[in-house]
Amino acid sequence: MLVVISPAKKLDMQPSSAIEPTQPIFGQEADELVHVMQKLSLDELRSLMGISANLAKLNADRFAKFGTQNKKPAVLAFAGDTYQGLEAASLELEDFAWAQNHLRLLSGLYGVLRPLDAIEPYRLEMGSKLTTVRGKSLYQYWGSKIARALNQQATATNSSLLVNCASKEYFDAVDRNTLKLPIVTPVFQEKKDGKARIVSFYSKKARGAMARFIVENKLTKRGDLTNFVYGGYSYCPEQSSVDTLVFERSLIS
Repeated sequence: MLVVISPAKKLDMQPSSAIEPTQPIFGQEADELVHVMQKLSLDELRSLMGISANLAKLNADRFAKFGTQNKKPAVLAFAGDTYQGLEAASLELEDFAWAQNHLRLLSGLYGVLRPLDAIEPYRLEMGSKLTTVRGKSLYQYWGSKIARALNQQATATNSSLLVNCASKEYFDAVDRNTLKLPIVTPVFQEKKDGKARIVSFYSKKARGAMARFIVENKLTKRGDLTNFVYGGYSYCPEQSSVDTLVFERSLIS
């Protein structure tokens, strides 16, 4: 199986392990997008991303220096909630090797990344309405490229299932008409006072933990996913369906 996760706004670009990085599959496309971003004024950048003036300046500087900044394997550079659950730095070398073939990180700038692909610091959400020669959004820019890349990797690894541990914003960049794999999406709920709901922080962290569970156990079958019990979650068959696996845990009032 293949598993996809979202990137993170929060980055940790401090040098880490001596793992040999690889080059992003869509490096040329990333460079094209960088050139578009470099032409934006600070006000345009701020409006596009919905960020503060300080963050706009930070990211304008990043794009201006792109190609000369320190790089780091993507799975170790992203440091948001999902990556707290993934805890990639503690994976064994054999886990990294398996993840390189079976785990994919979706990205507004890079399209799709392998875990060890070297990235530079950046911020560019997939939902950004960035005008390029291919349209007025990053969804239009990437088109069917991400889905085709996933299809190719599925063929190379004999994978017959895609586990979607990404957010809706990012998974919407995967063209369903092009994708040849069936999709299953884990959903993580918190139950309190008899009511179940999705809490963003917990859900993101659990999606990262699910990705780790798949990588560590080298899973290949849909049914194996139901054994996930990280953080007190348990599988709820009565709430699940063919394409959605619901996991639930109780929060103390």
